[in-house]
Amino acid sequence: MCWTPSRRLLLRGAALVGAASWLPAAFAAPGKVLKVGRDHPVKTLAAAASQAQAGTTIEVQAGDYAGDVAVWSQDDLTLKAVGGRVRLLANGAHAQGKGIFVTTGKRMTIEGFDFIGARVPDRNGAGVRLERGSLTLRDCRFQDNENGLLAANDPAIELRIESCDFGAIAPGEGRTHNCYVGAIGKLSVIGSCFHHGATGHLLKTRAAVNHIFFNRLTDETGRASFELEFPNGGLALVMGNVIQQSPSTENYHLIAYGSEGLANPRNELHLINNTLVDRRPAGGVYLRMAQGAQKLRLINNLLYGKHELPAGPDREQHHNYFVELDSFVDADRYDFRLRPASPLLGRAVDAGSVDGQSLRPTMQYQHPCALKEVPAGTAYSPGAFQV
Repeated sequence: MCWTPSRRLLLRGAALVGAASWLPAAFAAPGKVLKVGRDHPVKTLAAAASQAQAGTTIEVQAGDYAGDVAVWSQDDLTLKAVGGRVRLLANGAHAQGKGIFVTTGKRMTIEGFDFIGARVPDRNGAGVRLERGSLTLRDCRFQDNENGLLAANDPAIELRIESCDFGAIAPGEGRTHNCYVGAIGKLSVIGSCFHHGATGHLLKTRAAVNHIFFNRLTDETGRASFELEFPNGGLALVMGNVIQQSPSTENYHLIAYGSEGLANPRNELHLINNTLVDRRPAGGVYLRMAQGAQKLRLINNLLYGKHELPAGPDREQHHNYFVELDSFVDADRYDFRLRPASPLLGRAVDAGSVDGQSLRPTMQYQHPCALKEVPAGTAYSPGAFQV
């Protein structure tokens, strides 16, 4: 279950992950409202997609919509669940052989939708397939899809994910992923949860710029490969995340960077204030790092697993702490806050900023799929949680 953070925290979070050159459709000039559902003349999302004009707000009555798939090509659309959640059950249907929703419009927002059971003939179906344009997903859930979300290779695409849940993955054509982002311009992920992978990765992104802030990537009892991968490098700011590798993982690395070659003009990885938990019985590797990146910074992280974090002249690495499971409040329940009497409280340092983006956390992840504000004056501690 996902809870939506307050509008105030979401707006602060959106500012934190960097203002894009576009605003979500929720903030566009008001336009036509189209109501969809059993109590309205327009009964289906497919019909709404054919009738909507640019700038339309589509208010969808809560309930189950079976086999109701659609392609959205208009700009400045907002799709919003009203009165509860909207559950899209694929039931064997798909749009263009790609998934439940295919989106190509600019500045589109989808809020309060569940995408369930995407299957397509090539076994690479997605709850949402982002082909072009820009998209904000807010308070959406993905369950039992061959892929949760797939984004195409287009440097003009921007994708923002806020307070979303990417759950258990269905068997697909191979290494299908909870969330796979192609070579787009920018990816921002905040306050979201990725869990229970199946041979693929929890979050894989080829974006040129990545802001991965205050999320929970915990494979739990799944069989994910990497929990977080940047196969082509890029600028990656990774702050305030819990990243946990399961005992049944299919790969011993938690994070991988540049494993398929550094294809972006700017290749920097900043791992700041994360909690990395390796439950692989034989022990895993926290980071697989390709050579040739311009910058690698690991600061203020907590690490459970092997006490190995290779240093080198090519990296800035300090104020990282190895801990045991009993250092956390309740590791078996995925509560990775430091205990109140921990000697590590207050032992973090200022990690500076990148392109004007502060790398000191002012919020933290709160399960499920929410944000919690860090009060001013709180002792600055390593790891993903400050309070």
